[in-house]
Amino acid sequence: MTDTVVIGSGLAGLVAAIRLALSDQQVTLLTFGMGGTQLGQGTIDVLGYTSDDPDDPSVHWPFDELPRYAGAHPRHPYARLSADQVRRAVDWVATLVPDLLVPGDGRNHVVPTAVGAMRPTYLVQPSMVWPDPASVAVVGPRQIKDFYPEMTAANLEKTAEVTAKGYHIDLPARQGEAESSPVVYATALDNHQFRTGFATEVARVIGDEEAVCLPAILGLQADTYQKIEQLIGRPVVETLLPPPSIPGMRLNEALLAIAKEAGVRLITGSKVVGFEAASGRITAVTLRQAGRDQAYPADSFVYAGGGFESGSLTMDSYGEVTETLFGLPLPGADQPRLITGNYWKDQKLFSLGVDVDKTMRPVDATGQAIYNNLYAIGGLLAGAIRWTEKSGDAIAVASAVQASDSIVGKETNV
Repeated sequence: MTDTVVIGSGLAGLVAAIRLALSDQQVTLLTFGMGGTQLGQGTIDVLGYTSDDPDDPSVHWPFDELPRYAGAHPRHPYARLSADQVRRAVDWVATLVPDLLVPGDGRNHVVPTAVGAMRPTYLVQPSMVWPDPASVAVVGPRQIKDFYPEMTAANLEKTAEVTAKGYHIDLPARQGEAESSPVVYATALDNHQFRTGFATEVARVIGDEEAVCLPAILGLQADTYQKIEQLIGRPVVETLLPPPSIPGMRLNEALLAIAKEAGVRLITGSKVVGFEAASGRITAVTLRQAGRDQAYPADSFVYAGGGFESGSLTMDSYGEVTETLFGLPLPGADQPRLITGNYWKDQKLFSLGVDVDKTMRPVDATGQAIYNNLYAIGGLLAGAIRWTEKSGDAIAVASAVQASDSIVGKETNV
């Protein structure tokens, strides 16, 4: 029988499955889709912004900030996870994919975005490391939507305090295409012939700038950007784009490969629709497969189903918010005005989620575990507005590691 069933294949689910499998657990991962990692930026955020200093909301040393932040936000996942736990978990994930994530030194990196903002994050891919140049050339193919080199360059002059200039190249990824997606370009750039032509064209149009910013299309293979950088002859930085995310796809594929190699049994394309319980424990979850329901029993269950974005949390037309699989309580869901008309204000709705103890087991209003062998991790957890804080990746990773280590009965010392 499976030791642990993991539900969900986003960053939290994949990390939990890998951690458990590497601890000699028999793991089955059940997922309806392929998770949200490939929609993310391919980085690991810990804490990027706080609202405490409106003049400088950026966080430079996130782990130094976490104890104070957790104290000010007692329902936040970081109030259940110490700064040391978070850092050890994040650093451990970096060791899983050493060719893909640059080891952290405690300080946030800043990486350029498509609008020319400098976004704080903790772990970055090598193609995103900002070389601190005095001048940059921002170059983009005309066929890529949502990337405007002149606008990016103008904003980088303000946000990164560099001299910047925008350039276009006219090089379709596929013959005759007026518009191409980042995925099409990334696939093309993994090919030596197209990559050489692309780099040659970039080198032809730019001036004498010290570094080159290109949209995040530099191959699905981890080393493609290095080959492009060598061909151009200057430092190259990938500029983050809206989804689908090529760096996110790289990270997702790398973690999937590690999970499979570790022996995780992956079942995709079917939805978990129910569960069985007895004596305060989950005994099985029910997967709907090809028109029939099949029970998957296990000793432990890790719920990494995400939040509103994946349908694990929903709000009906009457304003009632529910967790859709286990019926877990959502503290604060009965508050008035969960959504206000102030577009720029964080909405209470999006901080709703499941409350957990320090082992990541969902708890009731008295703090007692609802099921002794059920663990909730990642986007399900209450108390964070991840996209505002830039905290979701580390919450996913640290909660996954803590839940996994709780299951196998060891301290989270990574």
